[in-house]
Amino acid sequence: MSVGKRIKERRKQLGFSADKLGEMIGKNRATVYRYESDEIENMPYEVVIPISKALNISPSYLMGWEEEDVIPKQLSSTYDYYPTVNVAAGNPFTIDGVEKVENIEIPDILLGKWAGCKNIFFMRVNGDSMNNVLPNGTLIAVKKVNLQDIKNNDIVVFSNDQEYSVKRMFSYDNKIIFKPDSSNPIFSDYVVNLDEAKYLQIHGKVVSYIVNLD
Repeated sequence: MSVGKRIKERRKQLGFSADKLGEMIGKNRATVYRYESDEIENMPYEVVIPISKALNISPSYLMGWEEEDVIPKQLSSTYDYYPTVNVAAGNPFTIDGVEKVENIEIPDILLGKWAGCKNIFFMRVNGDSMNNVLPNGTLIAVKKVNLQDIKNNDIVVFSNDQEYSVKRMFSYDNKIIFKPDSSNPIFSDYVVNLDEAKYLQIHGKVVSYIVNLD
């Protein structure tokens, strides 16, 4: 396998775009594609090292000096995690100790383009009002975003006077409606009138999730 094919294979394994890899090594997308197509022969050492670090593989593996079946170490990133705070996927409920934050390490391949994003934190779903998408116990990646960047039907984490929950969000006229997505018909919409939404906060949008299947 050529050096270019190793770069491309590992980049795709990690879910990196050519733009992301280029940003990590200080090159543009076109240059990354040139590396991957082996247009650049005798790649200099000062290029091999940053590529190896970005892809989390050894320079010797990249250059083909190790066996091709060597499995490179999987790259992962660390994020803020609220271990004692389960986000209600039922009716909103009060959370105590939300300021207590720990760290969680997640393989980059699981988050794809969101891997390493500094604006992402993790929480765990508690309840069944979103079980069509997010079953009870699901680990969710929440990205902090501006309100104008949230579209109708996005899944968000929100609080209203320290009540935290996760729902699909819809904005109509002067109201925000948080809708369940559940197989259980007992759950209903949570409607907030913006004129009275003194304590309403949208903490972020769910951009990825990890589900444990039985």
